[in-house]
Amino acid sequence: MEMEHQMESQKRVGVSKEDLISERTGSLGCFGWVIVIIVGIFTVCLFPITIWFCLKIVQEYERAVIFRLGRITDRKAKGPGIFFILPCTDSCVKVDLRTVSFDIPPQEILTKDSVTVSVDGVVYFRVSDPIASVANVSNADFATRLLAQTTLRNVLGTKNLAEVLSDREGIAHSMQTSLDEATDNWGIKVERVEIKDVKLPHQLQRAMAAEAEAAREARAKVIAAEGEMNASRALKEASLVIAESPSALQLRYLQTLNTIAAEKNSTIIFPLPIDVLSHFMLADADLSMRGSSKCVHL
Repeated sequence: MEMEHQMESQKRVGVSKEDLISERTGSLGCFGWVIVIIVGIFTVCLFPITIWFCLKIVQEYERAVIFRLGRITDRKAKGPGIFFILPCTDSCVKVDLRTVSFDIPPQEILTKDSVTVSVDGVVYFRVSDPIASVANVSNADFATRLLAQTTLRNVLGTKNLAEVLSDREGIAHSMQTSLDEATDNWGIKVERVEIKDVKLPHQLQRAMAAEAEAAREARAKVIAAEGEMNASRALKEASLVIAESPSALQLRYLQTLNTIAAEKNSTIIFPLPIDVLSHFMLADADLSMRGSSKCVHL
């Protein structure tokens, strides 16, 4: 269905263009040809003077649309180079074919999720059909600028805030397609559309910053908890290895002392194994038991 609709629209555009060209290239009528012949005779008679009014020069990047008695003389614009016109019956309109760029003023737009944003952009276009740009619209440049503003509003009004911030390329392509189709009858070719900046309200910026900060803190806490869990598992495995060999704990003590001594510290803490102190604790317990038993015996 969409393909058929596009084909029908293209056919309508083609028919309208053909009809317009046929109207342009219609005959001037008997009275019109009489005027043209008279002007031609005077031009030839006064050739040394009229040469300065008949001679026209068009630059390489320009084309000239010739009107003779109000009608377009040819299906194709003149230029570049030198050409002649009749001084009284012909008028010349020059059209610049170079690419023109303009900034779209910042537009206050309400997105699909009811958020107000300010968006601006830039549009690049050129004249592809000089005759259509002169005959079909009074001011093609000004009309394209106004249409670009309304198209930006219409396109962004169907997007939510997340799509506006993340899918700028898709929005620009959609705008370019819409503008190119709308300005085709005006002889305008839209080459490129870009979204420059998206401005959010300050309250929304603070809210989004707080949300992002909270998300980063949550991820940091999760990562720290996972690190502690992995460290506890590693310590558990290390304790099991050390428990299998009591001498490994002594080697670990010596390694710790070596590390402390390498840092040139004035104070060295020497860890004393608990196994050594257990013998003295047992001996003190036996002496206390014997002393208490003697007291009871007396």
